[in-house]
Amino acid sequence: MAAAQKRATRSPASNAATWRDVTPAAVVLVSGPEEYLGIRAMDRVRAQVRAAAPDVEVSRINAAAYEPGTLLMQVSPSLFGESKLIEVEAVEAMNDAFLADALRYVEHTEPDAVLVLRHGGGVRGKKLLDAVKKGGWPVVDCQPLKKDADKVAFVAAEFKAGGRRIEQDAVQALVNAVGANLSELAAACSQLIADAGTTVTLEVVDRYYGGRIEATAFKVADAAMAGNAPLALSTLRHALATGADPVPLVAALAAKLRTVARVAGASGSSAQIAAELGMQPWLVEQAQRDVRRWTPEGLVRSIQATAEADAQVKGLSRDPVYAVEHAVTVIAMSVQGR
Repeated sequence: MAAAQKRATRSPASNAATWRDVTPAAVVLVSGPEEYLGIRAMDRVRAQVRAAAPDVEVSRINAAAYEPGTLLMQVSPSLFGESKLIEVEAVEAMNDAFLADALRYVEHTEPDAVLVLRHGGGVRGKKLLDAVKKGGWPVVDCQPLKKDADKVAFVAAEFKAGGRRIEQDAVQALVNAVGANLSELAAACSQLIADAGTTVTLEVVDRYYGGRIEATAFKVADAAMAGNAPLALSTLRHALATGADPVPLVAALAAKLRTVARVAGASGSSAQIAAELGMQPWLVEQAQRDVRRWTPEGLVRSIQATAEADAQVKGLSRDPVYAVEHAVTVIAMSVQGR
C-alpha cells in the first residue's frame, strides 16, 4: 500500500479526482450531495485498498456522533502490522470533537492508514475541507448530473467500462426512460450490459424500459414533433389511461422544443454547436434535421402552447388532460409538410 500512503505530490489546485479514477491516499475527501457517486467513489477506494492489502482492517466512524480520540485510536498502528482503512460518514454534520481530531490528523498522517471522508455538502467543516485540499490530498466532487449531456456521457462511460457497445440513439432513449435517478440509471446500464447482446440498440432499450413513464412521454413528444397528430394523441391517451402524470409529459414536449430552438439559433458545424451548447454532436444533428420542418412562427406558437400547458398542469387548470392534448395538437399542426 506504499502508493496509497504517500502524500499527494500534486499542487492543491490540481488534486481533483473523479469517482471513476480516484486512488487511495493517506486522506481522501469524497464531497458533494450526489449519494450514488459518493458510494461508487468509496467502493473504488475500498476495493483498491483490499487488493493491495487483503488483511486490511476496515473501521467506520460517524462524524456527527463522534467521541474524542476515536480517530486517533483507529489509525494507530496495529500490533500485527495490518493496514487500516477508516471510512468517515456524515462529515457535513461533524461535531467539534471530530473537527479538532481530524485537523490534527491531516497534518500528521499514519503511514499504514487510509482515511476516507464523506462530506455530503454544505459549509459545515469548511476548515477541514480546506486543510485537505491544501495538503494536496485527492478530492472527489460528487455533484448531481442535471444536464442531459452529462447523463448521456455517464451512460456511454458505463458501457465502455463494461466492455459493451451501445448505439447513440439507444443511449438517449435510456436516459429518457430512467435518467431521473442516477442509481436507477446505473442499475439499468448494469442490467443491459449483463443481459443484452454485443451491441445494445434502441429496440433493446425499448423492450426493457419502453413502459416507463419517461419513455412514454418522449414517444408522445417524438410523434408530435414529427407532425403525426393521430399517433401523438393516441400514445398520450394510452399513457394517461395507464397512470402517467401530465407534468412529465409536458416536460418532454418542452425539452424537445427547447433543443430545436437552441439549435435553430446557432451557427456552425454540429461539432461547434455541440461544444457551444454543451450537447452531444449527434443530438445536434438530429435537432438540425428537425429544424427543417419548422417555421419560426410555428416554433414560437408551439413553445407558447407548451408553456401554457406547463402552467395549467401544475395547478392553473382544472383539466390538465385537456391542456396536454391541446399542446400536443398545436405542436403537431405546426409542423411543415405534415
